Amino acid sequence: MRNPRIYIDQALKVDTTIQLSDDAFGHVVRVLRLNDGDAITLFNGDGNDYAATLTDVAKKKAFAQVLSSQATDNESPLNLHLGQGISRGDRMDFTLQKSVELGVNTITPLFTERCGVKLSGERLAKKVEQWQKIVVSACEQSGRATVPEVKEPMYLSDWLTEQTEALKLNLHPRAEHSIMTLPIETDRVRLLIGPEGGLSDEEIEVASDAGYTEVLMGPRVLRTETAALTAITALQCRFGDL
Repeated sequence: MRNPRIYIDQALKVDTTIQLSDDAFGHVVRVLRLNDGDAITLFNGDGNDYAATLTDVAKKKAFAQVLSSQATDNESPLNLHLGQGISRGDRMDFTLQKSVELGVNTITPLFTERCGVKLSGERLAKKVEQWQKIVVSACEQSGRATVPEVKEPMYLSDWLTEQTEALKLNLHPRAEHSIMTLPIETDRVRLLIGPEGGLSDEEIEVASDAGYTEVLMGPRVLRTETAALTAITALQCRFGDL
């Protein structure tokens, strides 16, 4: 059994001892019930895994001695930026979690015409924080040592105008190409996925005008979370490491 992987939001250095954050302490000590001398693996998003040992475990705090570091080379050669229409409840959480497991690098939640979620101010900030924690947890589980970024949610119209050298893709049931038959090689993709109910005809037209190539994901209608994960998997098969 591999050691538990724990995210630490601070610099890590071999032969030093750090105090675990409240979140890390809660997971390691209260949930996993580890104690002095138990081995864990730490990472902070710098691309390395750090072997460590728990020390001085107490009721409210614990420390970890960093023993060694090793570069973790499991990132896909495909850099993938997912623009995901914000969906309700667990659907959005599920999409973020699984897209990270599949190798997405950046996620921008998008407000669209058919987005049924109303978020602003403090509620929006808390939601972004929650989404980033889901991303971190997915990295802990999947072994990724580079943590994808959940960007500040924005309106679709603004996202479409951002400058990029990436191949820009949008799912459409009447598209000419599937992902697997795209006549182009690339290592950077921006993928647009609509919310429940999909993108409106006007949004699809605006995306097309902004240079987004429409691609087909088969003859069946997919839920938003299924569409995102199916498309990411196909992209990793076509351009990445699956």
